[in-house]
Amino acid sequence: MKTVAAIYTAISIIEPIKALFSELMPGHRLVNVYDDSLIPDVISAGNSVTTDIRRRLLAYCRATEDMGADLILSTCSSMGDIVGQIQPFVRVPILRIDEPMVRQAIELGSSIAILATVNTTLVPTNRLVRATAGKIGKPVEVIEGLAMGALQALNEGKAELHDQILMQAALAVADKADVILLAQGSMARMQETIARATGKPVLSSLRPGLQAVSEALQEQDEKNLCVC
Repeated sequence: MKTVAAIYTAISIIEPIKALFSELMPGHRLVNVYDDSLIPDVISAGNSVTTDIRRRLLAYCRATEDMGADLILSTCSSMGDIVGQIQPFVRVPILRIDEPMVRQAIELGSSIAILATVNTTLVPTNRLVRATAGKIGKPVEVIEGLAMGALQALNEGKAELHDQILMQAALAVADKADVILLAQGSMARMQETIARATGKPVLSSLRPGLQAVSEALQEQDEKNLCVC
């Protein structure tokens, strides 16, 4: 049995990830670490991930190592940029949940619309798209769409309002894009609805991210077998 530690900044995706984990990795253990103060602190710091925030995320990663984690899943796209910065100080691999989704988006088109419900997510996701495309030498155009107020509505229990705001943002960028990328896991609930309304491929991070975790665990097992 392997142990995966997932670190969250949004409570809304904990249950969906637990369900996907049970589906894709039965028999393995999932440990959940949740801190709802991280994103508000990033926003308070002018949409900047400060040294203190980096230290907190590193502390969570080290704590999950002490819990026996074989792999750490960073579920927050706003925190994505600092994964590479803290990885050298953590013994086990840290995976970004949004990387597999971004790779799929680049395979599907050259104009990619990034939708987010909080501004802190747009810059790191844009950077990830461009960096990933650059590695394979593919030019891409990035269109950003901010569903202002949607996350606040979701946090206040107004799911219908969240969905309406997100749909408006999707329709505003759909004509400019080959593919629409939902930058936060909390937006996955609208993936199929937006795809039907826009007629465009719409990607979210949860299932591709968990599939990548499953594949990484299998690779660990295969390496262990080779060593034996």
